[in-house]
Amino acid sequence: MNHPRRNFLKKSAIGLGAVGALPVTGTSAAPSNSSLSDRLPREVWIATLTQDGIEGNSLQEIIDRAIAKMEFVLPQQPDIICLPETFQTAKYRGKLSVTEVARQWEGPLTEAMSNFAKQHSCHLIAPIHTLDNGKVYNAAVVFDREGKRIGEYRKVRTTEDEMGQGVSPGTPDPPVFKTDFGTIGIQICFDVEWMEGWRQLRQKGAEIVFWPSAFGGGKKINTMAWLNKYCVVSSTWKGTTKICDITGEEVAGSGSYNRWGVCAPVNLEKAFLHSWPYSRQFPAIQAKYGRKVRIYTLHEEEFSIIESCSPDIKVADILEEFNLKTYEEHIQSAAEVHDRYWNS
Repeated sequence: MNHPRRNFLKKSAIGLGAVGALPVTGTSAAPSNSSLSDRLPREVWIATLTQDGIEGNSLQEIIDRAIAKMEFVLPQQPDIICLPETFQTAKYRGKLSVTEVARQWEGPLTEAMSNFAKQHSCHLIAPIHTLDNGKVYNAAVVFDREGKRIGEYRKVRTTEDEMGQGVSPGTPDPPVFKTDFGTIGIQICFDVEWMEGWRQLRQKGAEIVFWPSAFGGGKKINTMAWLNKYCVVSSTWKGTTKICDITGEEVAGSGSYNRWGVCAPVNLEKAFLHSWPYSRQFPAIQAKYGRKVRIYTLHEEEFSIIESCSPDIKVADILEEFNLKTYEEHIQSAAEVHDRYWNS
């Protein structure tokens, strides 16, 4: 399915704001090896979109608008694109029930998303209503670069209104998805009010958690990032759509000049440390590796991050070489000492 961007900009009232915020060079093919040669090995380019402009009177119109928005970010060569929660119904002007939407729309929607992911060699998260054994779920379907549907996350903490409309909660054991750039997880909207799903994803090795939502979440998103030591990416109907690094700091966010969303890189080759006592080794690390390694500290929190800025330096090797523990290893070690004391 091909929707040239020039036709989209000409015909659509999508309201992208400052179109010049991204280079507009026409629909891009899959990233070439040469064009990505300057990337770090674990540098991940994330595109996350707002609901702005994804609307219509029919399924086909909504698909066209969603694909047009995704095409808009292709010059940035994203590794993964995330759409907002149930984007297919958020601004649908019809009157289908969620059950009818899931029954009639899931196939055409997932086919269109699969084709896009395959054509442009990117991972894609499509949050839609799905149907399984007669039950409707508020889900997020994940596609790999070949367009293969590798699984879905089903919203666990559905709202009372959703359940009244026939939406069932998912099983409270969120899956993680293995990609060629790392391990990702998903939470959806109201899930943000409960910590257990976010913690489970961290325990399962998630490095990026996507949060499609009907609202912006504000500081809750930053908080989930630094509490769990992974990147959190929101994709929302309203408010700010943003990317937060493992420290909770905002990498990029939407606003009046980029109402379409954001596209930015994160580097997963980094480790989160409790600053003390490991900061005593930082001068030696910098002396040996110089610009190849970045160390930065949030001084009030006493959190430090060691990040590799070179393709030939692995953070795990630095930790072993200088006998450093990650934050989680540090806390686990302290907890074991406490347990031995209390049980003695």
